[in-house]
This record gives sequence, structure tokens and C-alpha cells, in this order.
Amino acid sequence: MTLRTLDELGDVAGSTVFVRVDVNVPVSDGEVADDMRIRATLPTIRELLERGASLVLASHLGRPKGRVRSDLGMTPVGVRLAEMLAMPVVTTEGLPEALPAVPVVLLDNLRFDPGEEANDAVFAGRLAEYADAYVDDAFGAAHRKHASVSALPDLMLASGRQAVAGRLVEREVEVLGKLLRDPDRPYVAILGGAKVSDKLGVIDALIDRVDALLIGGAMAFTLIAAGGGEVGESLVERDRFDEVRAAEARAKDRGVLIELPIDVVAASDATLDAKARTVLASEIPRGLRGLDIGPKTVAAYADLVADAKTVLWNGPMGVFELEPFSAGTRGVATAIARSDAFSVVGGGDSLLAVRRAELEDGFDHLSTGGGATLEFLEGRSLPGIAILER
Repeated sequence: MTLRTLDELGDVAGSTVFVRVDVNVPVSDGEVADDMRIRATLPTIRELLERGASLVLASHLGRPKGRVRSDLGMTPVGVRLAEMLAMPVVTTEGLPEALPAVPVVLLDNLRFDPGEEANDAVFAGRLAEYADAYVDDAFGAAHRKHASVSALPDLMLASGRQAVAGRLVEREVEVLGKLLRDPDRPYVAILGGAKVSDKLGVIDALIDRVDALLIGGAMAFTLIAAGGGEVGESLVERDRFDEVRAAEARAKDRGVLIELPIDVVAASDATLDAKARTVLASEIPRGLRGLDIGPKTVAAYADLVADAKTVLWNGPMGVFELEPFSAGTRGVATAIARSDAFSVVGGGDSLLAVRRAELEDGFDHLSTGGGATLEFLEGRSLPGIAILER
């Protein structure tokens, strides 16, 4: 896959460039609570400004479902972005008829208009009127066939204007593409999260590519239960038993190790004052549910990571937001950060865990995509990427 990039954009001095960014960040009490996604797109923004372009930035925030919601406006993002750029950023209310005469404009939440999620050509046409060129730096939205991701660059190209990938998208495709095509081996993938149904596609794809697949989080209990284990009150998707058994059989045929938790930290409820205890993962007593992987599992996973040359991690190992159930996720993050493997982490919860543990520098790539990362690794064509291919 070869993308058109900023290197091919040419002279943009005096031009207006529409930049689709992904600044879908958590906002608390009117302030940005986590600015990682804003920071990730700064290299593209700064490069275009240095090249003399004026910028129209656009993103979605939350899920307003086609209606205006005051709690999902872009003003907090604009304020934080202005601080990071050390220059004014004007945030619009709705889509203005004419742009303010300033270097950086941040449009209101694109999803306030139902045309965004409908991939509406008329809505895309309104956005196209703002700019001379289009840059997509929103990898986290690349799997969405939405107007600002799909219809808009198509319109720009059809009218003779350019549509290229920003530095963030370029880097994501480069790194994740290596995992698809030519990873250094042994290649170990670690998957967590609540529901195995959300990860079956990527599990199936990874079985064809990895040497070992380590499972954590609540999704592990569906596999344990499908194998006859007792998992107490843990979350189990019984309607997925046939699929997980088929995946395990295919992995065995291909010589791929699927490693499940040995022990777990269990409690009756996921609360700060819960009475937690460590039990065997396949012998969880009734009345308890597994809420984190246990110390023996962390040690076993750390040993496999230590021998790996490539590690992919997506999804926490438990309810890491609560301290009694955070050790497993923190232990896995620490093991990856200390390893010599080329390491990639993706998914909002995993990234948050890495930042909380202050381990960002221990990872080679922090992927800003959640669903987009997984779909890319499944080998799917992403609308926002396909349109930018040469």
C-alpha cells in the first residue's frame, strides 16, 4: 500500500488546507481530560503552518447522532489546541458561510450534522468549499465511511484538488502494514477487553500471522468456559462457543500458541472496596467473577514477551481503572516496555493504561486507532485509507 502524502502536496503557501483530524478526546468539566490524540496530530498541523498554509481543522466528538449538543461542542478542544500551538485557534459555531481570516480554524463537531455519518455528498460539498486541498490525519476514523473521511476527499480529487495523508496516518499505515506483511519473529499478540465477539475477526486474522496469542480481560472467560472451565459469575458469551473452539482448533493446526490466564483476581463486584482474592482461572467459585489476570499469568505472559521480536497489544487485562484490579494490565504493559521487541499498542484503554504507568517511551508505536487499528490488522480495506492510495 502506497499513500499520497504531504510530500506530494506541493506549494501550499497562501492556500487553505482542510485537515481531517481525530480529536475525539474525553472532556471533563469543560476541559480536555486527555490530549494524546491532539498531540498526535500536531506534527501535521505544524508542518502545514510552517509551509504557509491556513488550516481548517475538522473532527467529531462523541456520538451526538446528528443533533447539536452543548456538551459535545469543540470549544474545549480549540482552547487546548491553542495552548499547544501557542497561537489563536478560532472554533466555529456550526458551519460558517465564510471562514474567519485566521491561520487556524476548528470547525464545530462534524457529527452535529446527520450528513457526516450518512456520507452525504451535499454535506461533503459544503466542506469542500472551504479549502484548496485535503489532508487526512484521522486514522482513528479511517474505518468510517463518513462524509469528511470518504465523500470529501473523493470530491476534492474529482475537482482536480489534492487529497493526501498526514504524517500520523502515514506512520500508522507504515507500522501496521509491517505487522501485516513482514513482522520480525517471534511475533506475539496480546488481546484483552470485555467481549470476545468484538475481537473474533482480529483473532482469526492474527492466527495466520502470529506465533503466540495471549488472551486477557473478560473475553478470556468465554474461551475458558468453552473448554469446560468453571468461571463463576464472569462475563461469558455462550453463543460464541463454537466460534472460539473453531479458532483454537485452527490455531493448533497452524502451530500457533493460544495462551489463556492461569490465575485471576476475582471478587463479587468491581468496586474499590471489593474483597478480592486470587484463584485459578478455570476454578472461579460461584458468586465471584474474574476482574483481572493474576500474578502467575502476568509472569507467564512476561516470559513470552521477553522472547518476542514483535509485540502487538490491544485491550486491557482487567478492570484496570480500579486499583484492586489494575496489576495485571500494568504488569503486561511493563513487560512489553522492558522488552527488546518492536512494540505496538492500540485501543483507548490500553493507551490510557500505558500513560498512567508512564511507560510511553517504552513502546515503539502508540496507535491512535481503536476499531480502525483492528480492522486494518484484519486486512480490511478502510475507506479513509483506500481513497488516499496512489
